[in-house]
Amino acid sequence: MSLTLPADEPAIATEAEARIAVASQRQLIWWRFKRHRLAVISGVIVGLFYLVAIFADGLAVTPPWDTNAARSYIPPQPIHWFDDGHFRPHVYALKGKRDLRTFKLSYAPDPSEKRDLVLFARGYPYRLFGLIPTDIHLLGVADGKPENSLFLLGTDQLGRDLYSRLVLATQTSLTIGLAGVTLSLILGVLLGGMSGLYGGWVDVVIQRLIEILRSIPTIPLWMGLAAAVPASWPPTRVYFAITLIISLIGWTELARVVRGRFLALREEDFITAADLAGASRMRIIFRHMVPSFLSHIIAAVSLALPAMIISETTLSFLGLGLRPPAISWGVLLQDAQNLQTLGLAPWLLFAAVPVIVVILAFNFLGDGLRDAADPYG
Repeated sequence: MSLTLPADEPAIATEAEARIAVASQRQLIWWRFKRHRLAVISGVIVGLFYLVAIFADGLAVTPPWDTNAARSYIPPQPIHWFDDGHFRPHVYALKGKRDLRTFKLSYAPDPSEKRDLVLFARGYPYRLFGLIPTDIHLLGVADGKPENSLFLLGTDQLGRDLYSRLVLATQTSLTIGLAGVTLSLILGVLLGGMSGLYGGWVDVVIQRLIEILRSIPTIPLWMGLAAAVPASWPPTRVYFAITLIISLIGWTELARVVRGRFLALREEDFITAADLAGASRMRIIFRHMVPSFLSHIIAAVSLALPAMIISETTLSFLGLGLRPPAISWGVLLQDAQNLQTLGLAPWLLFAAVPVIVVILAFNFLGDGLRDAADPYG
């Protein structure tokens, strides 16, 4: 008994091979990346986090800097979606009660008084994209002010809404990571490219500088540089200083990758032709050599982003990075350092959830991009 393949099977295989043979590098990378389901899901998660960062003020419910000692350590309010079988999102109003023995004010939900939730409600004013003045927020309450009745993730010791602060912290931490990676990318490609293309004493100086920076333990180096930032600086200046500090440390690994690729490429015919045609060194680096392994750079950047975010979070958590009134994930986690505080308000640990999710998502995304960067592998 002999097995025979269907008559159309060779044609299908030939068609698939023909598509691969004429596909561009971008198409090959995209096809292979789509096969990595976990990387695709992680890419969606990362995209959603950056959407939160872009529209942070609109997603916040109350002013994140608004304090009220009477609202200290209010527990998270659950959203009730139905009322008497009808779809009616609402939360219960909170009633405060003071313990006559300890004089501690505690809050409990009052089911008899409901606060309906509405979309696109008016709240505190802000500037959309830093330009357009508006006061429209995605979520709000139908009656009254949300800062008096809506605390989705509870409040901290000063009575500030943790949900609104977490949303604004996402904007700060993700933009620091993105800005830090951008500066590191420029330094890594420029210095690594010069090291691999020029060679000689230029290569020796840059490689010794990289070795010196990499030989110093990372955390003490961060702490030393961050401690040099004056405590009197305003949050905006500290923000840029921390971004610069993280970037000055994070470029070394990418520079070595770029140097290795340039050493392999500088003897290629198209580089020799560009050199004979009179192209400058900077044009050869950025116009001819970098595009030839751009996919590898993208994968390296996606893996460097979580390291940048962890750097900012660590410095702020240790009190050496961003400081209040600035808001970042590390600043929020400072409130969760005390075990006694966590015993009273365990919901303060919610600030650790986006850090874990984003770091895992970036790592899975980076793995997928790294595998897809070599479509022929």
